Amino acid sequence: MSGDGNKKQFWRRGAAKVPGSIQHVYGAQHPPFDPLLHANLIRAGNKPQLTPVKPKKATSFQEFESITSDAWDVGDEDDELLAMAAQNLNIEVVMETANKVIENHSKLQGKQAVPLQEDELVEKEQEVPAPDEEQPTEEEEEEEAAAERTTEQSFSPESGPHGDGRLVKSFSEAPIGSPREVAGERAGLHRQQSLPHRPVIPLVARMADQNTSGTPAMTEREASRLDKFRQVLAGPNTDLEELRKLSWSGIPRQVRPITWKLLSGYLPANAERRESTLQRKRQEYFGFIEQYYDSRNDEHHQDTYRQIHIDIPRMSPESLVLQPGVTEIFERILFIWAIRHPASGYVQGINDLVTPFFVVYVFEYIEEEVENFDVSSLREEALRNIEADSFWCMSKLLDGIQDNYTFAQPGIQRKVKALEELVSRIDETVHRHMQQFEVEYLQFAFRWMNNLLMRELPLRCTIRLWDTYQAEPEGFSHFHLYVCAAFLVHWRKEVLEEKDFQGLMILLQNLPTMHWGNEEVSVLLAEAYRLKFAFADAPNHYKR
Repeated sequence: MSGDGNKKQFWRRGAAKVPGSIQHVYGAQHPPFDPLLHANLIRAGNKPQLTPVKPKKATSFQEFESITSDAWDVGDEDDELLAMAAQNLNIEVVMETANKVIENHSKLQGKQAVPLQEDELVEKEQEVPAPDEEQPTEEEEEEEAAAERTTEQSFSPESGPHGDGRLVKSFSEAPIGSPREVAGERAGLHRQQSLPHRPVIPLVARMADQNTSGTPAMTEREASRLDKFRQVLAGPNTDLEELRKLSWSGIPRQVRPITWKLLSGYLPANAERRESTLQRKRQEYFGFIEQYYDSRNDEHHQDTYRQIHIDIPRMSPESLVLQPGVTEIFERILFIWAIRHPASGYVQGINDLVTPFFVVYVFEYIEEEVENFDVSSLREEALRNIEADSFWCMSKLLDGIQDNYTFAQPGIQRKVKALEELVSRIDETVHRHMQQFEVEYLQFAFRWMNNLLMRELPLRCTIRLWDTYQAEPEGFSHFHLYVCAAFLVHWRKEVLEEKDFQGLMILLQNLPTMHWGNEEVSVLLAEAYRLKFAFADAPNHYKR
């Protein structure tokens, strides 16, 4: 084993500094000495030493340092810093600086806090500075601002506001009602108010872009994003790939109707053909109404219509669906779709898929929130356009997932089984917890697949989710699986806290998402994309 000399050489090797070396810190209690500010305190025999020197007598810490020189060898430069920190500053200088800072801050606070009387207000309004009146210079204003900032992070000396020797880092830590005496005046300081709780978001208001009526003006980033959408849509032939890339992260409300129609395949990319396509498809839909809707009371169709009529009042949001005229619109859309798709017919769950399209296309004609707007007050032509567009876009969606609604709903059965396998691979603890209490995935995930999570999320979140679904290839039929997996794992902590079958089922069927918004959905989609990237093209990845 090497001796003391070798040990010292080992610790001195490399740099002069070691982690944990002591650094001198200046604060309000030990401020930098200002010769101009404290000129009246400088005396012939009491001048502060501006250049640090090594102390002649070692302190107890330095004795300890000499004993443990192998571990506390900080070099010559740090010795000088330690010497500087060991010096005692003149207490009068300390108090002078601290009081000066506090006095400047209290003057600024007093100007804002003291209310003016009526006479003073009149004089204040009539007060005009004289041309030759001396105005504060920029340097003086900067000094006052610096003094105010310094006070916020200063330590109070022993004779501070509390008189109990307790140090207060900033005014925000002072208890309510504790006075601070400055220049013979007492200024009350109050605890900083806590951050406001997140506001309750209306059911339909504040869609993905957060720019609906009654919300703050668009930020520069949001305005730039809206301009990008408009540039892509303004061309004679819309680049659908570019539109999908923009839409993945959400679509601004102003361009969402036209963007959804393009991404769903309802409208052509060629701008010249769009108007003629809209007129033709709308006329075709109302031709179906004239041809088939009267048959709703026929014996072989009345069961379908009765089921639709029962399900619609159960839809969310009820405030929208139960408005005069809206119920009839939903009944016509669902009945015509069921008549034209006899392989599946009407199945509970399809009724929910109309709502997002209907709400988005209503926004094409109004600026208000849908739940507070009387939809029946729209012109008849606008209502007819909204109805026809909702029918065709819902039909395009269901064309990709129709096996979810055929006999025995095999599409949903396969997706639930795939969800179970995926969760077992990404979070085995959650999967085994479900198995332990005999919770079958079909018991809660069937609704997730059947209604595309519409019953689990607020409508504003569903619309944001569908922005991405329409931008993602096979979004409703394939990507939705990974969203459901990410959604289940998101509630991992809550799931593992439940210790019986009943508790787990109540939780999974009533997940607390009422206050979810754009941020939560964006995080969910990002996690779902990560899962898809890891598993979609590697079916044996992580497989045991």
